[in-house]
Amino acid sequence: MNGLRLRVRNLHKSFSHVKALRGVNLTIEPGRIMALVGDNGAGKSTLVKIMAGVLPPDKGEIIIDNRVYRRLTPNQAIEEGIATVYQDLALVNCRDVASNIFLGRELTRGFFVNKSRMYRQAQDLLERLDIDVPAVKIPVGQLSGGQRQAIAIARAVNMGGRLFIFDEPTAALGYKETNQTLRLIRQLREQGYSVIVISHNLHHVFSIADDICVLRHGRVVDCLPTSRTRQEQVVKLITGMEIA
Repeated sequence: MNGLRLRVRNLHKSFSHVKALRGVNLTIEPGRIMALVGDNGAGKSTLVKIMAGVLPPDKGEIIIDNRVYRRLTPNQAIEEGIATVYQDLALVNCRDVASNIFLGRELTRGFFVNKSRMYRQAQDLLERLDIDVPAVKIPVGQLSGGQRQAIAIARAVNMGGRLFIFDEPTAALGYKETNQTLRLIRQLREQGYSVIVISHNLHHVFSIADDICVLRHGRVVDCLPTSRTRQEQVVKLITGMEIA
């Protein structure tokens, strides 16, 4: 199986007097999509930044398969197969599709970049992921928002990603591009990868997630299987209020 099993146990994180995480426990399984939902300030971004090695926890453990970490560095997270696709995508607009897929990991032949091999492997990867772009030699600045999102995902797969974290992946996309991105995320699950999606759009969450994990005030309120959950239940958990 392509994915990895990741557990976080008793994670705490504070910023001065603000307690961002208060003993978070959750498990992400291979071949499943987990949605992290909650209001602003619930702790979602802090949690995934700890998983990605961007922030150290004050307390707790990160367990990847059977390896236990007190904290991860960004390089360790990448080596373990944790790939984060942020909203800004971190693409270089003036460089072509293949160059962005291999960004920082360019293939070489002697002292020179092996462009023909990069083009060939980039094309093979895009076909495997069923990503449609005009050509691997086109600058990514000429692509649509959905195509750019797909290139960022392809780069994460090419880097050895086994667990993919998406931060509001459809926030800036139109209807058609949103559907393309959701389809690609589902495809990652079908290929056995582990996926975490942060989203405020509950309609999208219910359309792709296997599990929904609700955070409120730095704590996990509940993690529920989507198939046995109603949207009203999730809203109640997010807000802590009864829904009329």
